[in-house]
Amino acid sequence: METISPKLISWASILDEKTRAQAIATSTLPFIYPHLALMPDAHLGKGATVGSVIPTLHAIIPAAVGVDIGCGMIAVRTQYSVQDLPEDRKRLREDIERAIPLSAGHNNRTVKASAEPRIAELKKLAAKAGFNPAQYLAKWELQLGSLGSGNHFIEVSADESDVVWLFLHSGSRGVGNKIAQHHIGVAQQVTRKRGTRLPDPDLAYLEEGTSEFTRYIAELRWAQRFALLNREEMMDRVITQFSRWAGGPVTERERINCHHNFTRQETHYGKSVWVSRKGAIKAEHGDPGLIPGSMGTASYVVEGLGNTAALNSSPHGAGREYSRTAARKTFTLAELKTAMQGIEFRATEAFIDEIPAAYKPIDQVMHDAADLVKVRHKLRQLINVKGD
Repeated sequence: METISPKLISWASILDEKTRAQAIATSTLPFIYPHLALMPDAHLGKGATVGSVIPTLHAIIPAAVGVDIGCGMIAVRTQYSVQDLPEDRKRLREDIERAIPLSAGHNNRTVKASAEPRIAELKKLAAKAGFNPAQYLAKWELQLGSLGSGNHFIEVSADESDVVWLFLHSGSRGVGNKIAQHHIGVAQQVTRKRGTRLPDPDLAYLEEGTSEFTRYIAELRWAQRFALLNREEMMDRVITQFSRWAGGPVTERERINCHHNFTRQETHYGKSVWVSRKGAIKAEHGDPGLIPGSMGTASYVVEGLGNTAALNSSPHGAGREYSRTAARKTFTLAELKTAMQGIEFRATEAFIDEIPAAYKPIDQVMHDAADLVKVRHKLRQLINVKGD
């Protein structure tokens, strides 16, 4: 842990100067209380740093939540061991790829019956919140149960005892992105009218008590619920495909579903604040959590330690060291294949920017997080599914 300033505490041993400067700039905003907490996986983001925990008094910065509202992880611990599994792992990967629309989900033409109850719930929640998600995305229902691209993934993994876990990462898809972008724009308009000078236009904020703030919170909470249900829907489909492949039903020994791009009200240092975790998970004492590594590396099932200085938070993953553009210029498909040796995956140049070398070493991130979480399980990947 390093106290960079009275308003900024960092757990990142790997921190480039641009990311450091961005976090310092955010921490100078007058409504930050008590301080900004920078997680070990911190890297440059839009407006606010990815891998930061931003507590604010009577205000919220929409860009500090991020454009993938509610993005997060879900994992299921099964009763299977690695030795119980069929040898043909490619078949399961392809079955999962057929069952779940990858990338933007534009290939999804119909709503699956399994998704209908979740969509019905979301429609009721939207009506209660006083808005229609179709104003942001006409066919938003078709995206429930779609994965997305970039660092979103589905994995079959095994822990240190060879117990098999099903693991995936996704968020609120296109509809959540459009909600976020809209409210970032609203915040910028309001900030300009207010005449407030900011170190970055993307740090524009909404003040509690205003109609703009109230509207953002209502739609943000809906998008957070969409993201959680999206992961549940996909996990149910993964379990179906895995059960068929393994030759028997899955007994869920444990299911963990947690956001890492979200806002909620909490009490810290004696005051009620809005805590925006942008690339961080809630890690109150005993909280179960999931911290994935990069493609081909280890992931972790953890338990929060309730570190008060870290605002009861922990990292959400490895954190990028190379931008996507830089990674594509630096690494090759051959290097990706070498990094993924022994793991069943779809070998394509579309995934070069996800090569493990483009990220911080996950074991170093976890070392830095030793006073934030306790490791329960370390997972290794057997099968990896991604959208390009």
